[in-house]
Amino acid sequence: MSRPGLLFTAYRIISRSFGLVCPSLLAWRQARGKEDADRISERLGGAGLPRPAGHLAWLHGASVGEGLALLPLVPLLVERGLAVLMTTGTLTSARLLESRLPPGAVHQFVPLDVPKYARRFLSHWRPDIFLLAESELWPNLIFEASRRNIPIVLVNGRMSERSHRGWRRLPGFIGDMLGRVDLCLAQTSGDAERFTDLGAAHVLLTGNLKYDAPPPGADRQELAQLSARIGARPVWVAASTHKGEEEVIANVHRRLAASFPSLLTIIAPRHPERGREVAAMARGKGLNTALRSDRVYPDRATHLYLVDTIGELGLLYRLTGLVFMGKSLVAAGGQNPIEAAKLGCAIVHGPLVQNFGEVYRALDEAGGGVCVDGAEGLVRTLAVLFSDAARLRTMARAAAEAIETFVGATRRTMTAIEPLLSALTVEGSE
Repeated sequence: MSRPGLLFTAYRIISRSFGLVCPSLLAWRQARGKEDADRISERLGGAGLPRPAGHLAWLHGASVGEGLALLPLVPLLVERGLAVLMTTGTLTSARLLESRLPPGAVHQFVPLDVPKYARRFLSHWRPDIFLLAESELWPNLIFEASRRNIPIVLVNGRMSERSHRGWRRLPGFIGDMLGRVDLCLAQTSGDAERFTDLGAAHVLLTGNLKYDAPPPGADRQELAQLSARIGARPVWVAASTHKGEEEVIANVHRRLAASFPSLLTIIAPRHPERGREVAAMARGKGLNTALRSDRVYPDRATHLYLVDTIGELGLLYRLTGLVFMGKSLVAAGGQNPIEAAKLGCAIVHGPLVQNFGEVYRALDEAGGGVCVDGAEGLVRTLAVLFSDAARLRTMARAAAEAIETFVGATRRTMTAIEPLLSALTVEGSE
């Protein structure tokens, strides 16, 4: 491997100095509920668990979406004889993944990208292969893994046009990172072209792992309880909403209630800690609002049910066939609609869905999704679907069928990394 360039070397020097303030930064984040007080040492490269025996695959994703996308690979790697270490960087992802990881896999928080933390982490875990998701390119983690001759694979690789333009201004820096990646597995042909242009040497098109991720489960007793409480009321879910969208949804509810007086609107904010803030806004508009974190169920007088808890979207998607996906009206990028579509929900969304453009286009073209331009469009669309149950069922079925046409990335990914896994097996038998 060639020596790192000037910018890459400068980053490593600066990040060493950053290590001096990391404990204070983590304490500040902990005070704001963004770090787990009992697991702070993991963010400094420490280990909360012993290393399992045998070969170990290290999988890393930034947060919930990336971690869930990696999940289909986990049981296949375990079946292949490897233990699996999954790392992420957020509290929400840690809680969710710990409940979904199969036997043979464990979760840890990823260390901050400081050389000594990376070395401490790698010295304990000694991974035999490093799979990082999408665009999680942390220079020190990559450099230290490469220096230990750990094969590095970028899986489910994604490189937006905007990021590509930005990285092209730093060709040496991105080239130093991608030059240390042994295999780059891209989601789309466009991603593959952009990674190649930035210096990735071995790029394959494997598709998006998120299409293969199993839909989230649901507690059957809770599902029965909530279904009984809701009864025959018209109900819709606004999922993974961001700041500003909840006010739009509250106003939409008020307008729809004139025609559908028993309407129940369920809001699941992307960041559950905003629950009471959202509830205060809704109550200020005269809407009777109940919070799930208060361990209450909606009753006949409830207008808005605010699900400010973690890991319950599978429950909500099973309650209704109609979902509005957030981060698409007033926040840009969109949220992943795949789970909702797999569970038989018609998908309504705003126009700002560029982070998941391919899947939203497929849903809309198949008739399983519909784009609305704001409150007016959302009111019209929901009114039509509440009034026409057959149309809603047809739309939901089309959404599920559209998603099925994209599956297969897990198989292609495992095929692509098989030579690296076989090399581990041969090495271990010598």
